[in-house]
Amino acid sequence: MPRILVVEDEKNILELVRFNLEREGYQVLTALDGVRGLELARTEAPDLILLDVMLPEMDGLEVCLELRNDTMTKSIPIIMLSARAEELDRMLGLEMGADDYVTKPFSPRELSARIKNRLNENKH
Repeated sequence: MPRILVVEDEKNILELVRFNLEREGYQVLTALDGVRGLELARTEAPDLILLDVMLPEMDGLEVCLELRNDTMTKSIPIIMLSARAEELDRMLGLEMGADDYVTKPFSPRELSARIKNRLNENKH
């Protein structure tokens, strides 16, 4: 059962994502801020990370960069979630090391498909 870490400070979005992922059979870990998300990524080694950009304590871009610079976490797929939909924001997320970038509001079914694609790519 793949483990997914969801780092999201908006509790209603966090619960929606958790509910949908658990229904699909994933084990879900959660964090409400960037520092805790980084800590969980390092200690729990999830199979994939869903990472909000605008987070308290440490923003998602900083977390992404830290994860990519750490030999233990650099290969974990990261999908950024953000209300910031401008091309510049998406490009910055990808340049910081994210594997994908999904804008809010998002379709849970599309997010699920993107997660499956990333997990399948990581197996090969």
